[in-house]
Amino acid sequence: MERDFETVLAQQCAPTLAGIKPANLFSWKDAKKANLAYWRKILSPYGLRFRILKACPADGTCLVYLFRETWLCEILSNPDNRAFLSQTGYPDADWNILLKHLSGRLCYCRQFPHEIGIFLGYPLEDVTGFIQNHGRNYTCLGCWKAYGDPEEAARRFEAYHRCTAFYLKKLNMGVPLARLIAA
Repeated sequence: MERDFETVLAQQCAPTLAGIKPANLFSWKDAKKANLAYWRKILSPYGLRFRILKACPADGTCLVYLFRETWLCEILSNPDNRAFLSQTGYPDADWNILLKHLSGRLCYCRQFPHEIGIFLGYPLEDVTGFIQNHGRNYTCLGCWKAYGDPEEAARRFEAYHRCTAFYLKKLNMGVPLARLIAA
């Protein structure tokens, strides 16, 4: 069964739509079927933005990045995050240029760039912990591998899980996703 874009958006991005996470990233098979222009119009008043970070011309698959612009700006202007991104080759620039740089890395690097965690709102200690530990020795496993306080990470992951379940339940009840978006 083919899922529609609205369902995938709820399933993959509910925490961002609800305002408890700054960004999400997901793969979508056909950008034309997604009707991104419609969703941009719906989401824009809430400060939510879409960006296609990578597209495969062979099969039409794309990586769709949904983010809260104001929150992303705060994350990317944090001095520790800026220093980390600078160390990994990112320019000292605004969020738009940084996203273009990330998109380039997604397209041209053989491996998925680990710094993407910063753009998704992961704590810096989790991003650097993953890199330093090569994905091992984590303190909590959930939406990502956490390397800090395991109780705090577990609470965060549970909140994301409950949010996603709530959004999917409402969607299955016939409530349009547009009515569930938090300001």
